[in-house]
Amino acid sequence: MISVEPLFVLVLAGLLGLFFFGFLLVRRTLMGLREGYEDGQR
Repeated sequence: MISVEPLFVLVLAGLLGLFFFGFLLVRRTLMGLREGYEDGQR
């Protein structure tokens, strides 16, 4: 069993959370832009 520092785990979890949140935000923004673009084409 490898001993892992709690601080390292916390930092890693925080980065993963930020990355996931940013990914969802970007995806939602792109979907909104695509919908707006298609509505403008009609």
